[in-house]
Amino acid sequence: MVGMTRALALLLLALVPLSVSAQEAAAPPAAGGSTAEEATGGPAAEEVPADPVALWEIDRTAILDAEGVDLTAFEYVARPLVIFADSPRQPQVEEQLRLLETNPAALADRDVVVILDTDPAARSPARQDLRPRGFGIVLVDKDGRVTLRRPSPQTVRDLSRAIDRTPLRQEETRYRGGGG
Repeated sequence: MVGMTRALALLLLALVPLSVSAQEAAAPPAAGGSTAEEATGGPAAEEVPADPVALWEIDRTAILDAEGVDLTAFEYVARPLVIFADSPRQPQVEEQLRLLETNPAALADRDVVVILDTDPAARSPARQDLRPRGFGIVLVDKDGRVTLRRPSPQTVRDLSRAIDRTPLRQEETRYRGGGG
């Protein structure tokens, strides 16, 4: 029951707009930084990151909305895992989110940022770059190359194996002394 509740929470989180709109998230911060007050026009309770990389660095298990997220912002920082669908209610989306929640630490250890794109009409930068058809997942390595493209949900184990086979990940593992 807890797993189902978490999956639903993740799905709802992905559907609820972030406190900073995607356009503001993609825009460079104004002088003096970007705050919640500047983003919403109201008083700020705390600082809100101005870009998607900062949002991911705060919570490496968060799922980002694809609108306004430029994948090049994550080059040599993180590995985008983009989940594409024609609707947020598509069963494959729910299944993929459920599979990802089984071991979010494994993905965080491999610097994976999960990006959800369930609105084809929005024509997000990721959708324009990767040109998916229907449901699909695309894993992009830190150097911007597509590592994996699948038309069905994938387990964390399968994603981890695909990442661990890449030259960049093997190099990271060597430099970290075998840890990951």
